[in-house]
Amino acid sequence: MVKSSYFYGYVPDVGEKKQDSMAKPKAKAQKNTGAVRIIAGRWRGRKLLVSDSQGLRPSPARLRETLFNWLSPYLAGSHCWDLFAGSGALGIEAYSRGAASVQLVEKNQATAQILAQQITLLGAEGLHIQQGDAQQWLAKQPQAVDIIFLDPPFGQNLLAPVCQSIAEQNLIKPGGWIYTETPSHEPEPNGFYPGNWQLHREKQAGQVRAQLLRVD
Repeated sequence: MVKSSYFYGYVPDVGEKKQDSMAKPKAKAQKNTGAVRIIAGRWRGRKLLVSDSQGLRPSPARLRETLFNWLSPYLAGSHCWDLFAGSGALGIEAYSRGAASVQLVEKNQATAQILAQQITLLGAEGLHIQQGDAQQWLAKQPQAVDIIFLDPPFGQNLLAPVCQSIAEQNLIKPGGWIYTETPSHEPEPNGFYPGNWQLHREKQAGQVRAQLLRVD
């Protein structure tokens, strides 16, 4: 696992088997199935490449637009984490709209490489990517942030333990925000949210349930 500290950029894991570098456009890590578009802010209209990694599910555009309308009064100058970054659409959108810094965390190495390439192309100094497991990464973080995006792969029971770690380690500031996406056909995840995380807004789009929680 790559050792990381607060807001480090992407560093390949030296313990893993060496793969083709980002500089080789024909490498497997560079495959993509399309793109997602940044909706608003400094990079409005820019497209982000989407990895072909199995299980990758970018947040639907209409949900992202709704989410950032909800968060609009709180984004400027905020510090954010996007812990299951995937396409990077949530974290990069937040930075485009005025967040002071955004840390992306992505477990899949090929997907993290594509995110690192996107960040380089954007020239974003306050936007960083760490390849690694979100749960393990959280254990090493020394300070809390303002906004955390949690959009894990569905069907892998990843959301509950990450929420527990955030709460136990006090990694979200009082008055901060937690955004989650879960399958709409499953029971609402309210049962494992800490008592001081209060549901503020909720929306369903197709098979996805989006919830924005306020931390007291």
